[in-house]
Amino acid sequence: MAADVPDQATASRATDRPGDPSPFALGLLLRRAHWRAAQVMTEALRPLGIELRHFAVLIVLVNRGPTVQRDLAAATGSDKAGIMRVVDDLERKGLAVRKAVPGDRRVRAVEITPQGLELFDAAHVAAEPLAERLVAELGPGDPEQLTDLLTRLAHPADNEA
Repeated sequence: MAADVPDQATASRATDRPGDPSPFALGLLLRRAHWRAAQVMTEALRPLGIELRHFAVLIVLVNRGPTVQRDLAAATGSDKAGIMRVVDDLERKGLAVRKAVPGDRRVRAVEITPQGLELFDAAHVAAEPLAERLVAELGPGDPEQLTDLLTRLAHPADNEA
């Protein structure tokens, strides 16, 4: 059946090329931008011995303080098994510890260690020149405008106040 096989003109409409009118274009561009940013941040973290998935957990711990694994999974978009592996890695590296939660013997909160805080700060220093390279093609004021637009897109509830 001809309808089951997309013709070349239809298949090429959803792209991330400049000026693409496709309703998928924004999502595809955001995905490509995410890949580029992830590559840059991975490059910054590699010498420190951690990956983006580890750093995502450290960010949550710095922002929220001790956090139960269930909430870490939700905050990082991970699943239960994935977050357990990441926390295991962080514990092995001395960057985080699990501690008992008063009143519930089954639940453990994850807490960043002083060594984890040092690495967190070092990651920011290491990422600075790479982040600048990421936005080097943008004009004056564009990185700030991009950050503002992405913040409003990613956190719409925060904009309704």
